[in-house]
Amino acid sequence: MNMLAFDTCFGACSVAATWSVPQSGAGSSRRCAFRFERLERGHAERLMPMISEVMAEAPFGFDALDRIVVTVGPGTFTGQRVGIGTARALALASGAQVVSLSSLAVLAYTAAAKLGAMEASGKVLAAAVDARRGEIYFQAFAAGTLAPIGEPSLVTPETAVSLLGTMDTIAAGSGAEAVAAAARACEGARVAAYPGALEPDVQFIPEAAVLGAPTGLPRPLYLRPPDAKPQDGFSLKRVS
Repeated sequence: MNMLAFDTCFGACSVAATWSVPQSGAGSSRRCAFRFERLERGHAERLMPMISEVMAEAPFGFDALDRIVVTVGPGTFTGQRVGIGTARALALASGAQVVSLSSLAVLAYTAAAKLGAMEASGKVLAAAVDARRGEIYFQAFAAGTLAPIGEPSLVTPETAVSLLGTMDTIAAGSGAEAVAAAARACEGARVAAYPGALEPDVQFIPEAAVLGAPTGLPRPLYLRPPDAKPQDGFSLKRVS
């Protein structure tokens, strides 16, 4: 399967093109061209150049894409819309199906890949990203399978600890240390912060996750309304 994936939800921009290579005998292996850049802003300016770079390294063109994978949130309002708008445009141009993934799921895949099977064995992985105002974007994933435990949520670190209970947990993301600190103040809680995965990186998305995810028009996963709101009673008259 030829796949193009990208994420612009938080403080980084990541892009990956992956494809299958037949091996001698039965089966095939996966190959990947990828880029990852930490960005506080400028995702819209960097996303298409990064896509062009990885597609130049891939042995196929946009017309041969099977799947376009985009993270739909949670995340920054602008970052989510940049990724989703790009996915919709590329799907229209290429005819590829669009797959939507949670940014927190991709963060969990990233942490699992970097930790390795031995270190992550038997432990729940929790994605925790600083959402400011004393809150985090949070979701936990089962040990081994990385099946989601609950839905993505906007909670305090203390609430995240209560949701985890006594499960042996590794937390990843920019809010991981806040969750670990809250756990230290809660008897029976077992949460360790992993500093090696602060942002989602789409090169670590497993093919099984793409095959099992829904396809169709991607829509943003907003867990918090935008800060900017129109003022009531100040709408402009329509020009006839």
